[in-house]
Amino acid sequence: MDTTPIILVPGFWLGAWAWDEVAASLRAAGHDVTALTLPGLESVEADRSSVTLADHVNAICAAVSAAGRPVVLAVHSGAGAPGYAVSDRVPEQIAAMVYVDTGPAKGALDPEFEGAEKPLPSPEELEKGENLDGLADEQLETFRRRAVPEPGAALREAADLTNEARLDVPSTVVCTGFTSEQYKEAVKEGYAFLAGLAELRDVTYVDLPTSHWPMWSRPQDLATILGDVAQGSTVA
Repeated sequence: MDTTPIILVPGFWLGAWAWDEVAASLRAAGHDVTALTLPGLESVEADRSSVTLADHVNAICAAVSAAGRPVVLAVHSGAGAPGYAVSDRVPEQIAAMVYVDTGPAKGALDPEFEGAEKPLPSPEELEKGENLDGLADEQLETFRRRAVPEPGAALREAADLTNEARLDVPSTVVCTGFTSEQYKEAVKEGYAFLAGLAELRDVTYVDLPTSHWPMWSRPQDLATILGDVAQGSTVA
């Protein structure tokens, strides 16, 4: 029995490197893993002025198609927006979605954002706005050193969602910075980045109490969850 390929997409300011520990654990367990760096996130020197949300969606779609068979698509944080758009574009190529401390976004994440790019917030702003539980100082220093500004269009643009087949894609929400109950309450309150959870027909919530970046604070546990989803999605 072959395992279902797993594609890992990091959130804002990150490249494929953010998944290194998780990817290594999954590969050691026999999984086929691809981690992505989205357009404009290759380096600080990259030109982000013309990178669009559609470019991010297209890049993920290309990786999904390259796998040659349905995949588990795991998206973290801000990648929930292009990730959900991919499940709308090619639902037949998605065996399962995994939203890592994020959700299937509908609408723009920050429609009022006007800049060409958004840099990583200051340490004080980051600590105020995100859960950092379990992250070592060294990990935060690496994050700050390797962070790349996010293309502005990724915040202010929204994807057109037209294919209702996306609603039947099995989806798992890994709740780290907030509990699953808090996620469910936030869905009721109408947050755009979680809006798809109000319409998806097959959603499983998994609590993994830790930071907003569980690929660093609890990489082995996150790898186990992803591996279990891939194993459960495997067709003999």
